Amino acid sequence: MMDNLTPMCYTAAMNTIQKPDGFKGERMIVLPTEAFQPFVEHPQVARLYLTDVGSFPKALHHYRERREGIEEYIFIYCMEGSGTIQIPGMPDAVLKEGDAFCIPSATGHRYFADPADPWSILWVHFKGTDTGMFPLEPPRVVRLNSTLATERLMFLFELLFRVLDSNYTLGNFIYISQVLALILGEVYFREKHSSTAEPNRQVTQIVRYMSSHLKDNLTLDDLADRFSLSKSYISQIFQKYTSHSPIDFYIRLRMTEACKQLRLSNARVYEVAESLGYQDPYYFSRIFKKVIGLSPREYQTHGSSITPKELL
Repeated sequence: MMDNLTPMCYTAAMNTIQKPDGFKGERMIVLPTEAFQPFVEHPQVARLYLTDVGSFPKALHHYRERREGIEEYIFIYCMEGSGTIQIPGMPDAVLKEGDAFCIPSATGHRYFADPADPWSILWVHFKGTDTGMFPLEPPRVVRLNSTLATERLMFLFELLFRVLDSNYTLGNFIYISQVLALILGEVYFREKHSSTAEPNRQVTQIVRYMSSHLKDNLTLDDLADRFSLSKSYISQIFQKYTSHSPIDFYIRLRMTEACKQLRLSNARVYEVAESLGYQDPYYFSRIFKKVIGLSPREYQTHGSSITPKELL
């Protein structure tokens, strides 16, 4: 843990210690936001906008120290190699391939590449009124543990470089703001593979299976056998993620499809019932009215403000 930022070659005028860059293949763009203040103040830009962005490959001897921090947040993504980020009062954050870290604004810090295996990083400085909408504080290492996630992030950074290499227009400023939000969303909001997300994925898999077997009169036993899960466990995760029991949810899926058929076709009630596996149209009608509040004939004749989305 680093309690203090001990300067090396501190320059008071800059309040920043830095080793001049010059990494082979580096890309770095500083956006002159002061010259485009009307763009920055646009409602769609002011929410989130970058001031600097760059890519440093194999950044041997890369070192930065800012005792007072800077106005912007500093997002760093490690593509390969390793490096360390130090913030007073916090354990050192060691970034390796696939790790991301965001240094909060106005926070003293120091970061540097590993001398034996220097990192290759993508980085961006940003600020805006919506920074508080992302879980950036307290800072933490976030791992992107899939090739697809890494490819998406690198693609989004490439979009930033392409747009910033072109004209500075309001449209481009708005576009950049949206891409930056996607970058932060990819890191902080897109679901990661973890044990805590497993029940959510299981519910998703079961719902997809239900949706493709609407006419099969599935039972809880069927679902337990199909997914090798206990009935009590399936009931528990469905109640948690859908607020319905599994079979109640399945019935509502079937009634959603019934509503669709009744609205969009001239099918008779018994035909809709048969298409959903109900051999007894009267039983189907009772279930439909219990869920929808109208009989199938009333729903088809008079229409309804209830949409399928509201059933689930």
